[in-house]
Amino acid sequence: MELHAVTDGTKPVNELIRIILSISDHVDYVHIREKNKRPCEIIHLVEQLLANGIRREQLVINDRLDVALLTGVQNVHLPGTGLPVKKVKSAFPQIKAGVSVHSLDEAVKAEKDGADYCFFGNVFETNSKKGLPAKGTDLLGKIVGHVNIPIIAIGGITPDNMQKVLEKKASGIAVMSYIFSSKDPESAAKLFRKGEAF
Repeated sequence: MELHAVTDGTKPVNELIRIILSISDHVDYVHIREKNKRPCEIIHLVEQLLANGIRREQLVINDRLDVALLTGVQNVHLPGTGLPVKKVKSAFPQIKAGVSVHSLDEAVKAEKDGADYCFFGNVFETNSKKGLPAKGTDLLGKIVGHVNIPIIAIGGITPDNMQKVLEKKASGIAVMSYIFSSKDPESAAKLFRKGEAF
């Protein structure tokens, strides 16, 4: 199971660096999703992470293809309303690009357009998407059965409910609030690895 940690866009750069360094041994990927930060701030964040030993391959830049190209990070995650994955893959074939999807049709299209993986959600109700009803694990399972690229589940996933996601054969889970809103992000990340063993 892949564990993707997604930054929540609420913390200053120095705090983000501290948290990411503390969880890096326990997660497969760290998504830099900082919609409210200027490109130069995100570049500084990435450079500091690399200088402190985070592997480039472990980082995923959300939405900002320009930042990824300037920092040499080859993993990019595109929001559903973001850059078209087909054009990104055509212009920059070295980029590994994921796409956020919210339905079976969107997942099928993303695969057809060349996405390397999809985030599907929100699977459960989540504070980061207040008011949006959960998509549920049944639809997750349906999508996993219809496409051949990895499907990563996101939205309200905790160590207590992650087994419901893994039972649907998702390739992994993506977590934002449970890790980045925790008083102890490292321990929070470790709990998902413990849950994986059950």
